[in-house]
Amino acid sequence: MEHNRTIKIASGSLLLALSLLIPLTFGGFLGIQIGPGSATLASHVPTFLAMLYGPGVAFVVGLGSAIGFFMKLGLIIGLRAAMHIIVGVVGAYMLKRHISFPLTLIALTPFHALLESLIVLLFGFSLREVGLAVGCMTVIHHLLDATIAVAVWRLAFYGAPQQPLTRT
Repeated sequence: MEHNRTIKIASGSLLLALSLLIPLTFGGFLGIQIGPGSATLASHVPTFLAMLYGPGVAFVVGLGSAIGFFMKLGLIIGLRAAMHIIVGVVGAYMLKRHISFPLTLIALTPFHALLESLIVLLFGFSLREVGLAVGCMTVIHHLLDATIAVAVWRLAFYGAPQQPLTRT
C-alpha cells in the first residue's frame, strides 16, 4: 500500500513539473494562436495522464497547467487552462467508474471544448469567434494530445489494465 502511495506522489510530482514546464517553455512557441484560441502541443498530456492517478493528482496537475499558462500567456489563456482542472477531475472519476482511458479522453472532448469556450465568452468575444477559434481548436487540440497521452500510457504501462492505477 505504501509503495502505491509513493508511486502516486512521485508520478504526480513529475506530471506537475511537466504541466508547468510545457507552457513556460513552449507556450507561444510550440503552438498557434488565432484570436482568443490557442493550442500548445502536448499541454494537455500531463493532465490526461494524471487522471490515471486519481482526482487529487488530476486537480493539482491541472492547477499547475493553469498557473504556467497564466504566467506565460496571460489571463484569458490562463483561465482557459484552468478548465484542465475540471476536465482532469471529471476524467479521473470516469476512470474510477471503469471507463477505459481512451474512451474517457474521447468522451471528455466536447465537455472540454465547451468549458474553454464559455470562459472566452465572458470576455466579450463573439459566438462565432468562440465557436471557431476556441471550440473547434480545442476539439482538435484535445484529440491530438489524447493520442499522445494514450501512446505514452500504452508504452509506460504495457500490459497493465486500462483502469486507474489507484482506487482511492
